[in-house]
Amino acid sequence: MSFAEIREYLVTNRAICDVQPWTVETHLLGLDMAERYGFSVYHSLIVSAALLSNCTTLFSEDMQHSQKIENTMAISNPFLTNI
Repeated sequence: MSFAEIREYLVTNRAICDVQPWTVETHLLGLDMAERYGFSVYHSLIVSAALLSNCTTLFSEDMQHSQKIENTMAISNPFLTNI
């Protein structure tokens, strides 16, 4: 994708999605998630932002399918065919 296409895509994405800002709270919760669940720091920050946005499902092909996070959010692998 060109940079112009990327910018256009991100504008659309921000219009339909709740974009969680990177805050100290996001970072601290991310560190907690990394420690508690064994996620990489990168994945834990994604989980943290999703939790702070009150997501109930986080789609990821890299994390454990059906794993419950903080009893409020589930990981779902959208590429599994036999769910």
